[in-house]
Amino acid sequence: MNYRHAFHAGNFADVLKHAVLALCFEHLKAKPKPFRYIDTHAGIGQYDLTRDEARRSPEFEDGIARVLTADAPDDVAPILKPLLDAVTACNDGKALTAYPGSPHVAATLLRPTDRIQLCELHPEDAKTLDQRYAKDARVKVEARDGYKALKSLLPPVEKRGLVLVDPPFEHRDEMAFMAEAAMTGINRWPTGTFIFWRPLKDLWAQERFDVGLAEWLIAEKQIEPEKILRADLWVRELETEGKLAGAGVVVVNPPYKLEHQLVTLLPWLCEVLKQGDGAGWRVDGGIAEDSLLVDEF
Repeated sequence: MNYRHAFHAGNFADVLKHAVLALCFEHLKAKPKPFRYIDTHAGIGQYDLTRDEARRSPEFEDGIARVLTADAPDDVAPILKPLLDAVTACNDGKALTAYPGSPHVAATLLRPTDRIQLCELHPEDAKTLDQRYAKDARVKVEARDGYKALKSLLPPVEKRGLVLVDPPFEHRDEMAFMAEAAMTGINRWPTGTFIFWRPLKDLWAQERFDVGLAEWLIAEKQIEPEKILRADLWVRELETEGKLAGAGVVVVNPPYKLEHQLVTLLPWLCEVLKQGDGAGWRVDGGIAEDSLLVDEF
């Protein structure tokens, strides 16, 4: 448990992940019935970009800072708005000094009747998280393994909502752990929305997770291919070593508008966030095994 997200908060991978998360929240809020958000690897909720961790390697400068200063076209601006509302809320309209993690995106965008369940195994981070939301009646924090927690947390009493599985990928077998958690969670709650974040580092393991999950969902759970969506962004040529160049999400039971929204957002986002040759993006439903990372700039 050595990974600390404060070193990476607000980078390009966070921008994509949290844009997807915020759009899913907006879809769920379209109906008055309450829903539940479950985060298996919650972190500390919000990140101070003025602290040494963020300043030592200010990845946010090539991430959310670029997005905030870019001029989004008319078709992109409404898609970005939920995420930018969450970012603005934790900065009070001033200079960029803080970035909301997934729990704080939820705390900002969710309604008083919705519920937020946060799991964090790192002792110090769990304590920070608990203190941050101690006065928020919507939020429950548990210092526990989020993978194992899914067995007891699903299905939620609200019967509506989503689960974010966003592990730190410290372990060489993290993709396998996430695949097991995916099957456990979806077996218990086949109608829930699930977002699985993964880096584009070990492309063989990533593709095996994506395709394997899609094949299992279609064959075993009888889920239609259009209910499985993948969205990836890479800001320069992908490499197995060195600084992260690409990341993305697999969404099970995505909102019906999400694919169209991401096809609109990602070309612009890639252009704004690219850091070198070979930057690109993809959005595909069903996840075909022969899908390639070819949408390069």
